[in-house]
Amino acid sequence: MRNSITLFIIPSLVSILVWSHALCKEVPIESLLPKKLPEGWRQIGSPQIYTRKTLFNRINGQAELFFKYGFQKSVFALYQSKSNSKDQIELDLYDMGNTLQAFGIFSRSRSEDRSAGVGLESYLEDTSFLFCKGRYFVMLYATEANSSVLTRLAKTVSSEITDSSPSPKEIDYFPKNGLKPGSLEYYPEGLLGYQFFKRGFQGVYLEKAEDDEKVEPEIKAKGRDKDRTKDRQKEFKLFLAIFEDSQKASNALEDFKDNLSKRGKGSSVETGVLHGEDPYQGKVMVIQKGFYLLGVVGFEKEKDGGNLLAEFMRNVQ
Repeated sequence: MRNSITLFIIPSLVSILVWSHALCKEVPIESLLPKKLPEGWRQIGSPQIYTRKTLFNRINGQAELFFKYGFQKSVFALYQSKSNSKDQIELDLYDMGNTLQAFGIFSRSRSEDRSAGVGLESYLEDTSFLFCKGRYFVMLYATEANSSVLTRLAKTVSSEITDSSPSPKEIDYFPKNGLKPGSLEYYPEGLLGYQFFKRGFQGVYLEKAEDDEKVEPEIKAKGRDKDRTKDRQKEFKLFLAIFEDSQKASNALEDFKDNLSKRGKGSSVETGVLHGEDPYQGKVMVIQKGFYLLGVVGFEKEKDGGNLLAEFMRNVQ
């Protein structure tokens, strides 16, 4: 009886392993390129594959940054308008290893919020289109302003990417109120310029000047441009540093406290929150939650910084 069971289990296990391997089989990166092009466009030459050894040949000045974000390999393709040989679009598709790293390099490549609704995150200008989806980061650059063709190509590539991994969960921890659109970034190391913080996220928030409450009604009453109010807003940052465990997070907090004492204007701990002032980045408040360090830096009003940090704490799971 035991031999019969063994004879049944072994083939079943082999079948499961073969089936799992088939599911996990790596998709050739060039197969993600658009198979159907917009009318009036054609591909020039063959796609070119780049690895960690050859990426410098494609983006010499940026290769090191891509390596820090986990670059695996990429494919480049060139497209040209049939009616105008000077009208071309370069497409670079990067395999960054996972969703977090793909979002990270995307977040460092955009300059503001100009979403186009493609992939997990996207950015559109007249001559460029960037987006990330799953483990992939895609860049399209055109020699002529043609946002419609860029969008169609981007949507075609996005439809070829079957990786449906969700956005990094940490993105949703950041309070939405006051967050500057398109400012959320992920750093694989040196968050806020501090090596002991290592990796994590940071987002820019807008803080109104002290007298905005008095000035804004006057601006509205006189029908002046709302940009006057925006110009009076000061920017500061909320950050989330990520560690392997709570002990390493605690050690980093101590390192930061010592750093503020040596370089800043001292530090103190009140109700579990580290208070201090960095000579270059301004007032700081940091608190630990598990293997995370949450902080706000560069604020002017203690109340605003404290309230935002408290909301941040409630969001972190």
